[in-house]
Amino acid sequence: MNEIKLPPFLRSGDKIGIVAPASVVKYDDIVPGINIFKNEWGLEVVEGTTLQGAFNQFSASDDVRLADLQNMLDNPDIKAVIAARGGYGCSRIVDGLNFEGFLKSPKWIVGFSDLTVILSRIYQLGYASLHAPMAKSITTDGAEEAAKSLRQMLFGEQPAYTFAAHSLNRTGNVTSQVVGGNLCILAHLIGTETEIDTTGKILFIEDINEYLYNLDRMMIQMKRAGKLTNLAGLIVGQFTDMKDNGSPTFGKDTYEIVQEHIAEFDYPVCYNFPVGHVGDNRAMGIGMKASLEIGDREVNFRFLPQTSDTQY
Repeated sequence: MNEIKLPPFLRSGDKIGIVAPASVVKYDDIVPGINIFKNEWGLEVVEGTTLQGAFNQFSASDDVRLADLQNMLDNPDIKAVIAARGGYGCSRIVDGLNFEGFLKSPKWIVGFSDLTVILSRIYQLGYASLHAPMAKSITTDGAEEAAKSLRQMLFGEQPAYTFAAHSLNRTGNVTSQVVGGNLCILAHLIGTETEIDTTGKILFIEDINEYLYNLDRMMIQMKRAGKLTNLAGLIVGQFTDMKDNGSPTFGKDTYEIVQEHIAEFDYPVCYNFPVGHVGDNRAMGIGMKASLEIGDREVNFRFLPQTSDTQY
C-alpha cells in the first residue's frame, strides 16, 4: 500500500490558485465560487491565465494549460490548487508536468471528473488530494453539504457522511485507504504510469453521460485488469445522464450492471453514495484513510483523524 502524506492544511489568509486545465469555462460561471473562497473562507485567490481563454473546446492550448498549472505547482505561496471545471484535457498535459516544486512545497489539488488524471498522479507521488467540488460546481443547486465537506477537508477537519442504505448494498465494515474517481478515466489509466493500485483499498466510482453498454465495457476492463478483485470495499456513486440504446435496450440499469461484475466478490459494497456529477458531491480524500460502515438501514463513512504529518 502506498505511503501517503498530507499537504499542510489551510488557514485563513492562505493563497489558493484557480486554473482550468481541461475544457473551456465561462468566467461568469466561476465568479460565485471564487467569491465563496474569498469572502466566506477567507482565502486569497490567485487566478490562472486559463480562466478567461478558449482554444477550440479547451480553455487554452496544451502548452498554455500546462504552463498555467505548472506555475501553480511551482509557487510555494500557493497552498491549494482548485480546478475551475473538468471536461476533457488533463490527460493531454499530465505527462508534461514537473513535480519537483510540488514535492518541495506540497499543496492540495482539488477537482473531479477529468481531474481524476491529475489526482491519480498526485497519489503516485505519495500525497493525498481531494476529489471534490470545483469553482464552477461548488455553487450548483444542492451543493451546500458538498461545499462544507470541501472546506472541512482543506482546513483539517474530518467530515462524516451518513445516508440511507440502498437495496443493492452488501453490508460490512472496513477501514482502509480511499482511491477512485471517474470510472471512464480510471479505465483509461490502465496500462499507464498513473494506473492506480486498488488492492486492499476502498474504491469509489462515478460517471456521467455514458451509454449503458459502455459502462458495461468499462466494468469489464476494470475487472479484467484486476481492479475489482481484491478491494477492501466498493463505493458506487452517482451515474448521471446515462443513456440507453433505444430499441433494443441494454436490459439493465446502471447499478445492475455494476452489481453483475462484482457478484463473485465478497467485499462490502455501497450504492447511491453522494459523490459524482451532482450538486451533493462530497469531498473524498484520495489516499486518505477512512472507515466505511454499511448496515441494513444506513451507511456511515468518515475519514480518520489526521494531521498534515500523518502518513498512511
